[in-house]
Amino acid sequence: MDIPGLFNYWIVIFLMMTGFYVVIARGNLVKKIVGLNIFQTSVFILYISMGKVEDGTAPIVIEGAKGVGAVYSNPLPHVLILTAIVVGIATTALGLALIVRIKEAYGTVEEDDIFAQDEAE
Repeated sequence: MDIPGLFNYWIVIFLMMTGFYVVIARGNLVKKIVGLNIFQTSVFILYISMGKVEDGTAPIVIEGAKGVGAVYSNPLPHVLILTAIVVGIATTALGLALIVRIKEAYGTVEEDDIFAQDEAE
């Protein structure tokens, strides 16, 4: 087993667990959004790492290139991640806009305080 070769996956696991912990352990809604973004970034790194082939080249076939038996990297994971980044930015913006509205309505962004105010009513 090649541990240095798996470095990307160790980073993915660390970022994923960090993001998950922030979402679960924190009551501040802005911190939850940050935790979700960290988690999302780990998934991006995972897919990009899987899409890279060692000694692979771009799948562009031209005359005089490597020819038959050439190893190509799959571009699909990279394209999907570009789309996921755009969707992630949009959902982050929506989440932050909702947090602004919650702050206006409740005067706080702490989850426990919001639940307490709802129970009091």
